[in-house]
Amino acid sequence: MPPRQRLTAADRRARLLETGARLFAAQPYADVSMEEVAGEAGVSRALLYRHFPSKHALFAAVYQQAADQLLAGTHLDPSRSLVDQLIQGMDVHLDYFTANRHAVLAANRVLAGDPVIQTIMTNELDALRARLLAVLPLADAEARDAVSGVLKSWLVFVQVLCVDWLTHETCTRTQLRDICVGAALGALRPLLTEDPAPDWPRHGNH
Repeated sequence: MPPRQRLTAADRRARLLETGARLFAAQPYADVSMEEVAGEAGVSRALLYRHFPSKHALFAAVYQQAADQLLAGTHLDPSRSLVDQLIQGMDVHLDYFTANRHAVLAANRVLAGDPVIQTIMTNELDALRARLLAVLPLADAEARDAVSGVLKSWLVFVQVLCVDWLTHETCTRTQLRDICVGAALGALRPLLTEDPAPDWPRHGNH
């Protein structure tokens, strides 16, 4: 039997984050214990606490990693239509939201107002807003400021709507995505030099 490979501190932390992400996705925040995380990861509680001093710290690290991965998976490219870019970005986020429902609800409901979690969310929304600004046809700095304000409000609208949808699925996922895309286009059209989506809304299947 080959000797067990000793994990580096970075590898151990990555494994703990992976275990934490899986458990926070599968159960409500209150039901996840550090003892369970340690047991699932095959480490002692002491070692877990050495990496993450509390459940809150572990969750924050899991959520930061998710935010980084969501940004990495959201591809905004000026050569593609704005609609295609919005749909791609919404799909990436909705894939995560539906697969990690408990974690998303924990961040937005159980830990709502928590400064650490709030900072992670704000930073991701700010990064998304900056990326969208970079691909939109803007006339001047004044238009940029106006569009930036609209995008900030739209991103919060999307966040609230998606969290509500995870709690009560009152429409289909495709309808939710198209509501969010349509809201962005409707809010942005008066401020842009050209219509970013002259063929929207589309009818029938997308």
